[in-house]
Amino acid sequence: MKITTRKVVSPEGDITLYRIENQSGASVELSSLGAGITSVVVPDKSGKLGEVALGYANPADYMADGPCMGKIPGRYANRIAKGELVVDGKQYQLTINNGPNALHGGPTGFQNRIWDSAIIPNGVRFTYRSKDGEEQYPGNLTVTADYTWSNDNVLTLVMKATTDAPTVVNLTNHAYFNLEGADSGSVLKHKLRLKASRYLPTDSTQIPTGEKAPVEGTPMDFTTPKEIGKDIKADFEPLKIGKGYDHCWVIDNWEKGKLVEEAVVLEAPESGRVLTISSTQPGVQVYTGNWLAGCPLNKSGVSYQDYDGVAIEMQGFPDAPNKPQFPSQELKPGETYEETIRFAFS
Repeated sequence: MKITTRKVVSPEGDITLYRIENQSGASVELSSLGAGITSVVVPDKSGKLGEVALGYANPADYMADGPCMGKIPGRYANRIAKGELVVDGKQYQLTINNGPNALHGGPTGFQNRIWDSAIIPNGVRFTYRSKDGEEQYPGNLTVTADYTWSNDNVLTLVMKATTDAPTVVNLTNHAYFNLEGADSGSVLKHKLRLKASRYLPTDSTQIPTGEKAPVEGTPMDFTTPKEIGKDIKADFEPLKIGKGYDHCWVIDNWEKGKLVEEAVVLEAPESGRVLTISSTQPGVQVYTGNWLAGCPLNKSGVSYQDYDGVAIEMQGFPDAPNKPQFPSQELKPGETYEETIRFAFS
């Protein structure tokens, strides 16, 4: 595996970029800003290499961007209702940064920090130390994100965290993919299949109600492959709230610590590229890039439009700290939070 590095100056400090290329020439690029994925170059059905991860031309533009492009949000990915949190009997008030709710760990979160980084076999380890009280979360938290790239075009992400006081953790990666090519326009013709027969209905502010509703007979049904855009304009309240898909599905047969193979399959009709995602996480937030317009300029020198990419975020459930019926995202001293996401490109 060939790993090359370069540095980019930003107002927040130097950003280190790592390009990992396998023996066939397929590559990924990772950034120390938000431990992010900035590029994935993989072959199409005729063997032609192309960029499939949405990204910006300037590596510094990932700082404080609206879409959270390619990065690891934290300490708690997704939404927490009204920013209210009770951990170990103590009440905490998080910063409100998404309507009436807290989103992705706060305005800065983990996604807008420059992580420490080091090369490991076939990949890169990013490390971030989040201080007690940062973004109002309790406990000193140490987080590592190990990315490895293989000769058969599999990108594996292993995220770990430890704490010195009870806290909550929910980590994911927020990359947006377009398997026809990152700058090829709408992703709505892609076919999506989810190993999920239930989803989490939400209120009008996109906080889960607490129930797990069957997808059968609704536009939320992706149990067999379906074009992402087929039902996106349906007369269905959840789709109107988010201007498209921005919902969490419940992974079937999930067990803590066990990798669910092929939890998600995304397929592009023209290029023939397929992305298969396996994960240890109980949920998958599918976000169809409903608010991408106006983001920083991409590598073609233009801004993406809405629906130009899809983010598939394997994660714990939104607002789980306030929903005892959801799998717990609490982490205590002596425990290790560990989750794996595997992106296989074929």
